[in-house]
Amino acid sequence: MGTLYLVATPIGNLEDLSPRAVRILRESVLIAAEDTRHSGILLKHFGIETQKTSYFEHNKLDKLEYILSKLEEGDVAVISDAGSPAINDPGYELVRAALASGFDVRPVPGASAPIAALTVSGLPTDSFLYLGYLPHKAGERRNALRQVENLTYTLIFLESPYRVTDALTDILSELGDRPICVAREMTKMFEEFWRGDVSGALDYFKSQPARGEFTLVVGGAEKGSGTWTDSEMEAAIKSGLDAGESPSRLSKRLADESGWSKKEVYRLIQENKD
Repeated sequence: MGTLYLVATPIGNLEDLSPRAVRILRESVLIAAEDTRHSGILLKHFGIETQKTSYFEHNKLDKLEYILSKLEEGDVAVISDAGSPAINDPGYELVRAALASGFDVRPVPGASAPIAALTVSGLPTDSFLYLGYLPHKAGERRNALRQVENLTYTLIFLESPYRVTDALTDILSELGDRPICVAREMTKMFEEFWRGDVSGALDYFKSQPARGEFTLVVGGAEKGSGTWTDSEMEAAIKSGLDAGESPSRLSKRLADESGWSKKEVYRLIQENKD
């Protein structure tokens, strides 16, 4: 029985493909690629001639049985157009199916746009929330932002060049003028990192054509700025206790999310337990 490998590929610079990734791609019996034409350029550059099959959002469920059958013959590698498979790209369903069928599943780590942008953003990296692409429609996008406006975690979003100014407009409106790092074309020739506040980023990217894929790293809400009501806190405490969270862990998490003091949250938890 083979192993299913999730192989990270470069987000721009081909030198970022690791020697181990090259070996796994060469030795596998099949490469499941998000776009075989796009990945063909990468594979040709490294002289990799392994059989390929397309595996993308609209055929991912149809291809499960075929890929599982190839795992009976040997190792299968999964790659996306760029970065780590299954992170905002197909892969989750295949991983679950492979595990359920008794196959081993392993990562071949490498480039990941959200993590790369976070590490150079200058914003806190000890706790963060990755939210992928914001919704395309303005109303849905603003609603999604309102759901995280009180969280103290650093927030990470992906965005296309066609909607980046709309996204920045809504971030400014819903989250306020927070610190932000806008990463564009990472590891490529026109790589750019813009750091400042959201209003400044909006002015900057309105003034010139937006090109390339964007990663937005946004500062979290300041501690103490939350607006949770008493009933919201009580509901969150009940949910956490029902899920088996310890009082100390629950009080820290809810304090970070709500803006309430940890001491006050802990007191309410003890009252609920009693």
